[in-house]
Amino acid sequence: MSLNDPIADFLTRVRNGLQADHDSVVMPHSTFKAEIARILSEQGYVEGYSVEPGRIGQQLRVTLKYTESRDPVISGIERVSKPGRRQYFGAGQLPKIQGGMGTAIVSTSRGVMTGHQARQAGVGGELVAKVW
Repeated sequence: MSLNDPIADFLTRVRNGLQADHDSVVMPHSTFKAEIARILSEQGYVEGYSVEPGRIGQQLRVTLKYTESRDPVISGIERVSKPGRRQYFGAGQLPKIQGGMGTAIVSTSRGVMTGHQARQAGVGGELVAKVW
């Protein structure tokens, strides 16, 4: 586990929670992680998220989402821009994930948004993660 990459930790906890068939996963809260959880929730990948008081500071609880047959809604979630190698894209170069079936999570100067929203707003940014 990388202590200097909390976003990779966030994605890994979600991935592991889905594999272990958990209803929700809990992790230390940060505004950036909450924004990623908001996008996952808006795009229908997770049931929802909440910020709760923890032993130290606050914690973020992400409620995972499954299909009727208890298969995870998220089939893949991947960190793109890493601390050692940041990946930035202009509005025109933002990749379509799984032929438009997935979602790119982009950190822009106007906040965290999906790749689709960033293209519409005409802003580029750091491609944080891909979800499909």
